[in-house]
Amino acid sequence: MNAFLKHHQDNIRFHYRCFDRILLHATIQPFQQEQRAVGFFDFYRQIYPVTRQLLREIASQYHNWAKNRSQKWGVPIQEDPPGRRDDFVERYFRRAQPDQIVAIIKAREPATIMTAIGKDDRWHLEIKRRWVDQYNFYLQDSRWGQIFVRVCPYFPFSARVCFNQHYWLALRLHERGIRFKQCANAFLRCADPEALQKLADSLTADDLVNCAQKWLARFTPFFTVGASLKGIHFRRFGVGHLARRRVRNTPVR
Repeated sequence: MNAFLKHHQDNIRFHYRCFDRILLHATIQPFQQEQRAVGFFDFYRQIYPVTRQLLREIASQYHNWAKNRSQKWGVPIQEDPPGRRDDFVERYFRRAQPDQIVAIIKAREPATIMTAIGKDDRWHLEIKRRWVDQYNFYLQDSRWGQIFVRVCPYFPFSARVCFNQHYWLALRLHERGIRFKQCANAFLRCADPEALQKLADSLTADDLVNCAQKWLARFTPFFTVGASLKGIHFRRFGVGHLARRRVRNTPVR
């Protein structure tokens, strides 16, 4: 038995195990090799060589797309706020509908981007780590609840998707009519703790990947225009923060 549970077992109503935040680092695997990126532009876009100006134009197109989408969604692009972003965007989630984008934050953060080096008609590509403006889309996913997707506007559009299993569990409990009380990253009460644990253990990799692919496809228009991009997807996911497995304990009230 966990030492904390053993010491406080007389004051604990129930406990459960689940993931807290789950962070997926998304990349398009073929474009992690400069030669394959060159081949993509040559074969699918009939562009050669890939120049610095071309990469700048691609980034500018994304910035323009983000501005246009924000106006269409009625969600203004905001600068990085002071303090915790989660606290800042909390108010936007209060009346959020399923699959609604509620906030967009533009912030300067490190990212892996493709750079072009050369001049005239002699260019080669290199992958570099740079501080660039990125877009954080906060949304209410129909299956996961509150998540955010960060997309780098510079080719090859590295991205992150952040989930929280507590929000996912809250939706599953609600679907089954199980009463509970949630406070951010904790369930303070649950009418059926055993069902809560079974639901927590039922999470699969497909639950994560399907949601991530859904939103990454929506937020990367460069790969959704025209048949020439068929088969290009974010297929390689590096998973972070899964080690943050926690036990939530609730004292008797």
